[in-house]
Amino acid sequence: MLAEEMLAILFMYLKAFAVGGAICATAQIIINVTSLTSGKILVFFMLGGVVLTALGLYQPLVDFAGAGATVPISGFGYLLANGAIKGAEKGFYYAVTGSLSAASAGVTAAVVFSLIMSLLFRSKTKRS
Repeated sequence: MLAEEMLAILFMYLKAFAVGGAICATAQIIINVTSLTSGKILVFFMLGGVVLTALGLYQPLVDFAGAGATVPISGFGYLLANGAIKGAEKGFYYAVTGSLSAASAGVTAAVVFSLIMSLLFRSKTKRS
């Protein structure tokens, strides 16, 4: 029984790595092949997550890959769209605020940890 559970966990990690890696590799290929900036690609991937969630196509990917689909920036778009969709069930006000409340924990953690790191370390300019 223990071997089956470990095999299931290993398979879960492999699925997450494959899907997350494919998303990141796609972004890297776009960076290498086009003249788009990283910021524009980031926005396109986030909006892609929103659109795929609205079309009902991102949820099966999340169900299959777990963190492999939710950790990349397209997963942030999924989170925002999912919060808005769930909020819309309660009314217009919650449709507008649903995405903000869904993402509030992650954004708060990013701000707090960024503050801590800025207090602990000094920034330096990159020398070419």
